[in-house]
Amino acid sequence: MRTRTKGIQLAGAERIVNKQYKGQRIFQRLGAASQGEAETWLRQQQADIDTERANSLRRGDERMWASAATKYLKECAQRKVRTLEMISRHVTDLLPYIGSLPIQDVCNDALEDFKLDRLEDGVKHATINRSLEVVRTTLLRAARVWRDNGRPWLATAPLIEMLDEAAQKREPYPITWAEQAKLLMRLPAHLQDTVEFSVNTGARDENVCGLQWAREVDVPEIKRSVFVVPAEFFKTKRRHVMVLNEVAWAIVRRRRDVDCKFVFTYQPVAKAGMPAKAHRRVQTQNNSAFQKARDDVGLSQVRVHDLRHTYGQRLRDAGVSEEDRALLLGHAGNGMPQHCATATVARRLEAANAVLKTRDRTMVLRVANG
Repeated sequence: MRTRTKGIQLAGAERIVNKQYKGQRIFQRLGAASQGEAETWLRQQQADIDTERANSLRRGDERMWASAATKYLKECAQRKVRTLEMISRHVTDLLPYIGSLPIQDVCNDALEDFKLDRLEDGVKHATINRSLEVVRTTLLRAARVWRDNGRPWLATAPLIEMLDEAAQKREPYPITWAEQAKLLMRLPAHLQDTVEFSVNTGARDENVCGLQWAREVDVPEIKRSVFVVPAEFFKTKRRHVMVLNEVAWAIVRRRRDVDCKFVFTYQPVAKAGMPAKAHRRVQTQNNSAFQKARDDVGLSQVRVHDLRHTYGQRLRDAGVSEEDRALLLGHAGNGMPQHCATATVARRLEAANAVLKTRDRTMVLRVANG
């Protein structure tokens, strides 16, 4: 039976330490030792491993994984990688486990504790795999790209095995108009705007929260603006023209004078007697307020990405062609135009507005347990 400390087990009256720490197995039967004594013994063993590793590092010959992660983050920043913030979060999660390891010691065994702890915390396989991909990328670059005096940082990159995502994969969950209404009522005002904007544009979370006024392009012929998302900020690495139907356009108009840079912001609450705080951009819709609201209305299974699925479902229900759906959602293939020609935008606007006509006739078919 596991005790309150991971790696310490209780078998009858005997305490057993069995823990993987930075690629090394710590195992000892401590007999009738108390929990406190077992924890003290384990901490000392971990400290000894840390000291041994620190002493074994030869200046200039070995680098710690933290150095590789820092170099990778700097490269991502220079290339303006759109997922830099997310990569940084993965690095932060990984540092306590492998940050102080020499890169040649980073392997599947060294990541075992990280995987187990994340799984115990309820983290999905897909999220854990994104962290493992960061590790894999840093090791590959250390072996194939980065050099010191012509020598690679790492002789060869080990195979980092991913967890099985298929076992946890779930079907999309587009929400109905009634569910949307219940959800919006429970959200704070700034998230009401982002969620309603998402279900009326199909934009991904980062493209909604990071939407900037500088990307707005006026199209006088349709008496409307569009937003052009640069290729480096769009998942398909292609420029995307975001067309706004009547609802999305109304949201944009009422937010126009709120902040000079970002469309979607919120104002933190200032303490009594203190000056009002400046607006900040919404970092993600998937925050505690969104999660609480969806739980309160019985939609705990709904993810932010399901708002995009909702838009796609309503486009289909409205009879919008597959080509126009692909253009509106940014699924365009190589042969599909992405320009801002007035005729193209006008056609997309008509298709985008078609979703509003499905309010009373959209029915989502869901199969229980399947």
